[in-house]
Amino acid sequence: MKKLIFNIALLVSLVGFSQTPEDIFSKGNNLYQHGKYSEAIELYSSIEKEGLKSDDLFFNLGNCYYKLNKVAPAIYYYEKALKINPTHEDALVNLAFAKRMTIDVIEELPQTFLQRFSSNVIQKLTYNTWAIIAVIASFLASLLFLLYHFSFSTKKKLFYFNISIFAVFVLLISTFFAFHNYTTVQKNRTAIIFVDVVEIKNAPSTSSEVAFELHEGTKVIILDELDSWKKIKIADGKVGWIYVDDLKEI
Repeated sequence: MKKLIFNIALLVSLVGFSQTPEDIFSKGNNLYQHGKYSEAIELYSSIEKEGLKSDDLFFNLGNCYYKLNKVAPAIYYYEKALKINPTHEDALVNLAFAKRMTIDVIEELPQTFLQRFSSNVIQKLTYNTWAIIAVIASFLASLLFLLYHFSFSTKKKLFYFNISIFAVFVLLISTFFAFHNYTTVQKNRTAIIFVDVVEIKNAPSTSSEVAFELHEGTKVIILDELDSWKKIKIADGKVGWIYVDDLKEI
């Protein structure tokens, strides 16, 4: 009897092990469609724990938490989806809805032209995408230059030369954008508040004065860290220290 139970358990474990992330993701989608959001989260999270990342995976996790009225994790996963794919329209829309559930109303500081250009143009694509564009442009520039070199027609030479110059221009711009995007992502570490309400301190100490309060779901920028504290900044420019367990880095 014991041997039979062991064989059944072994068979079940092997079947579970043989499931691909695609299979688990599909089962999670099926659970979500039937309103079983907590069960879907378990399956999606099992994929995440394997170190796999996907904008659709994080988007679905955000949707599950949103359906369960869990503000912080919903915003957290929508933000993670957008970090992978800034053009994910559904994530952008749902993030806007999720933010309406937050308590904090923070007026953002006005941006300079360069800051607006960076957020509206450069940050719309990931640095990997800009890098791919640069590689394609370099290939086209090389090909067009060869066509220019071996062409006998004056008109064709002029055409290939002009297009190759344009390809080189795209190469330089996309390379700069990729580098700028990568630097911005590495520099601007962001996080989401994961507690109902937290007091932001003037210094990394429980005995220091309270600078201001934040509530669940608010997005902050991490500036520095010391021991179990992180120095943060919010959209209106206020700066303070928060205990590391009260937020989750995106």
